[in-house]
Amino acid sequence: MTTDSRVADIRRHELAAFLRSRRERITPDQVGLPISGRRRTPGLRREEVAQLAGVGVTWYTWLEQGRDINASEQVLDAISRTLRLDPYEHTHLFTLAGAPEPPLEKDCKLLSDNVYRMMAKLEPFPVCVRNARCDILAYNRAYNWLMGDLDAIPFEDRNTLIQCLTNPAWRQRLPDWELNIPRVVAGFRAAMAEHLAEPAWKNLVKRLRQESDVFERMWKEHDVSTERIVLKRYLHPDVGLLRFEFSYLYLGRRSEISLATLTPADEETAAKLPSSF
Repeated sequence: MTTDSRVADIRRHELAAFLRSRRERITPDQVGLPISGRRRTPGLRREEVAQLAGVGVTWYTWLEQGRDINASEQVLDAISRTLRLDPYEHTHLFTLAGAPEPPLEKDCKLLSDNVYRMMAKLEPFPVCVRNARCDILAYNRAYNWLMGDLDAIPFEDRNTLIQCLTNPAWRQRLPDWELNIPRVVAGFRAAMAEHLAEPAWKNLVKRLRQESDVFERMWKEHDVSTERIVLKRYLHPDVGLLRFEFSYLYLGRRSEISLATLTPADEETAAKLPSSF
């Protein structure tokens, strides 16, 4: 056996042990499954994980047995969601499976300490960093205040499309939601033209079409737009209506990652921003 073969064999067995450990810590009621009969092992059964992740039982069993099989990014994402892996476990899963680094984590690593210092210095102006897929990669405390505790939202759900279309609390803060959402979806479709074959983009579209009737209807219309929304209104539960002008700074000549700064559009909005966080 060559050195590469031994390393691959060790990695497969580590992956098998990791999957078993994470499967055993998830209870059926956590994923909405009924508890029926006596369960000989803790946590979920293999067939339950396979069912929830949308993969074959035999294939998943082989994966947990350390067999030499390949898993696509799409399948790994599904297993990660089923097992409720945190961002670090998600990356670990991809590493053990020999898959490319998850796009969201890869994008986050591109952000330097200077970007975080810049966001902090811009407070009380809300600032966030997003990629072309609308994932929120970073944000300052002012943006967290504006949008209602992003810290409480799971890492993989910090996406403006997901939140706008599936989170009622987020939508309540956007008084112009009905006016702006068609432009947001059209902009996303235009951006996806350069990423049509990428699993992360396809998975996001699949999820949104399943979870949002609004997105499903708009997606079928095939509208596209590259026009930015530069003036937005927000309705904060504590201070009322706020108006901001958006400025975008791209982090590199060819980068799709941008830093969006929300500058008060009038003195009334500026006076309502907290003086400290």
